[in-house]
Amino acid sequence: MTLETVTPRYAAAVGLLAVVPVLVYGVTNSGVAGLVSAVNVAVIIGSLYLAMSPVEGAHGDHAATENGAAR
Repeated sequence: MTLETVTPRYAAAVGLLAVVPVLVYGVTNSGVAGLVSAVNVAVIIGSLYLAMSPVEGAHGDHAATENGAAR
């Protein structure tokens, strides 16, 4: 698999691997800081996952509507 064939959503899901070092940090240093960091990583990866997902009507016919009202 080359980098060009990887879908953006798959790449965002692989980003969840960032949770592993966060969990190690939480176990070895501060549990509360590790939990907060894990939540932050989950929010960031979730946001990227949604941002990279396909959009319905992505072709966007901007000429058909103006200010939300049909012509």
